[in-house]
Amino acid sequence: MFEEIAKTQAGWLSGDGEESLVVLSSRIRLARNIAGMKFPTSADRKTREKVLEYFDSAVERSDFLNGGKFYRIEGVDDADSNFLVERHLISPTMLMNLQSCGVYIGSDRDVSIMVNEEDHLRIQAITTGFEMDRTMEQAAQFDNEVGRLLEYDYDSDFGFLTACPTNVGTGLRASVLIHLPGLVLTREIDSMIQKINKMGLAVRGFYGEGTDVLGNLFQISNQRTLGKSEPDILEDIERVTRIIISDEAVARDRLKEEAFDHICDKIWRAYGILKYAKVLSSDEVMNLLSAVRLGVAMGIIDFLPISIINEILLLSQPAHLVKYYEKDLNPEERDVLRATMVREKLS
Repeated sequence: MFEEIAKTQAGWLSGDGEESLVVLSSRIRLARNIAGMKFPTSADRKTREKVLEYFDSAVERSDFLNGGKFYRIEGVDDADSNFLVERHLISPTMLMNLQSCGVYIGSDRDVSIMVNEEDHLRIQAITTGFEMDRTMEQAAQFDNEVGRLLEYDYDSDFGFLTACPTNVGTGLRASVLIHLPGLVLTREIDSMIQKINKMGLAVRGFYGEGTDVLGNLFQISNQRTLGKSEPDILEDIERVTRIIISDEAVARDRLKEEAFDHICDKIWRAYGILKYAKVLSSDEVMNLLSAVRLGVAMGIIDFLPISIINEILLLSQPAHLVKYYEKDLNPEERDVLRATMVREKLS
């Protein structure tokens, strides 16, 4: 499954958006539940199946939704399910229980709707660069259309009701995926994370909550959804992200002034390994690409488009590599072919 999607680059990694040398992507996720139905975490299989039927019926009745495709993903193999996680179309949490689950993928692949994850519906839009308003507009279009066809579980006092109390209210999680090598190399990242937390935002890894930070890529998102309006949440993310971008720029300038030769050496060594290595792990590629991305942002490397770096970042992930070469691979074979793919892309 999903071979057609695998053949196209993820739009959110095109590198065309605002501040794309620092912010890889902006994401909006809306948690919604269908009125009168138990939440997936406590529902039996019959109820979960009914949720799938309701959503499938909504897709069939909507010209707007019919542009995308709805997949039932129970029973898909590890390669397909991990591919969806790597493409940020479903969450790692969803892999923990794929029973009676599905995912709707919009025609442009920038919007997906998880069905029967923690909530009945998780509507997600993800776009390239720092584009929160545009991302929110995309998510809202799908939210409004689904809400027109299915009655949401909504309380006049509390707002949208969700399986986890932290999502009650707007049900909105807004986040940016941001590259912060300057703050890491100047050892200011811990104080920055503390500052972000004090501002009411959370810092997570590459694939969100409970995942590791890879390649100096951090996900910054709001923690509160209750008692704040959607514009307030977006304004908080915008304001804090601008502060982080500014602090990262200061850190990069400091590196240029105080350790330029060392930084150049680190960047060119990373590029050399990527260009000529015969064996590469996915984590190694992520860390090496971080240095090369920094080199492009600082003007040290001036011949490599950021879109190529982003393409390698995604294709080097295990499930994407399997899709790219269209055959099952053991870990050792993956490491060899990953290096081959990187060399081809850099050539």
